Amino acid sequence: MEKSCMNPITAEWVLKAEADHRVALRELRGRKSPSYDASCFHAQQSAEKYIKAVLQESITPFTRTHDLLTLVALLPPDLFGALLTTRLSSLASHAVNSRYPGKFSGKSDAVRVCREVRNHCRHLLSLPVLK
Repeated sequence: MEKSCMNPITAEWVLKAEADHRVALRELRGRKSPSYDASCFHAQQSAEKYIKAVLQESITPFTRTHDLLTLVALLPPDLFGALLTTRLSSLASHAVNSRYPGKFSGKSDAVRVCREVRNHCRHLLSLPVLK
């Protein structure tokens, strides 16, 4: 684990978030046939799991939801700031649109927003910020 004093469940959320982040990057960078839908979906999933890690570590109960804004609202006010919260909203819409017929994600900023959330949550969890 990356941080020995971290709650074991928090560490699991971080591992799962990192796995989704890798998939999002892999699908975004695919040379032959990148799947932007999959990239957006996994970017949202990574951000969601990082937020859940912060909630878990702060011993804040949360329900099974995929709504990023609902999860962030459980944290102390302004912990994410207005700009990052606005970006979470756009990330959520990319992930939802990619799940249904008739909607396709293009090469969007979903992975960039995911990286911002990832870095912010890693900072909150006292983990090193990664590239």
